[in-house]
Amino acid sequence: MYTVKDMPRPLSAELVSLMQSVETATVGHWHLYGFMDPGMRPLLGSKRVVGTAVTLAIPGADSTLLHHAAGLLRPGDVLVVDRLGDQRHACWGGGVTVAAKAAGAVAGIVDGPCTDLSEIQQSDFPMWCRGLSAMTTRLYNLGGGLNIPISCGGVPVLPGDLVLADESGVLVLRREEAFSIAQEALRRQGLAVTREEAVRNGAKLGDLTGASAKVKSAPS
Repeated sequence: MYTVKDMPRPLSAELVSLMQSVETATVGHWHLYGFMDPGMRPLLGSKRVVGTAVTLAIPGADSTLLHHAAGLLRPGDVLVVDRLGDQRHACWGGGVTVAAKAAGAVAGIVDGPCTDLSEIQQSDFPMWCRGLSAMTTRLYNLGGGLNIPISCGGVPVLPGDLVLADESGVLVLRREEAFSIAQEALRRQGLAVTREEAVRNGAKLGDLTGASAKVKSAPS
């Protein structure tokens, strides 16, 4: 059985532009949820993407619905794939990469392994996954869900959520909270630049952050 829901409303260009300057690790300094676990790693280094989550859940060795979903992707989408616990079969390889990129998708995120690493790298298509596997999925027509609530990397993902992914990890945000989080992150990144310049000019990091005062005032 397949559950196929409507494609989510794309994120605004203003929000995407603002979030493209945000580092996931900056948000991780104060925000406590929405971060996929560290096992979700990038296959291409030094990439940062922001996009609209299109959610997919497919079972075991079947990728029928993934092939269908690739034809529905739009510019700015991030296809987020819940493998429903399967960690043996690679559902995403060179063919799906070509299809997703041709549709204008900005990234793929798979809670399981991928395959065809060299083809993904040659396509210069950002991917986050749990590693590589030579054992691939088939078109078994077992069912699945498109644009339904899923879990990926230990995080609940809703269709239309904002996905921010870079070399440090993957962050999922509800779109209604994303603007304020982006503004706070950019404020903090600005402060960090000023602090790092001060350290280069001779200031002590512990003095600037207050860490040294804590150490000195602690009971011995």
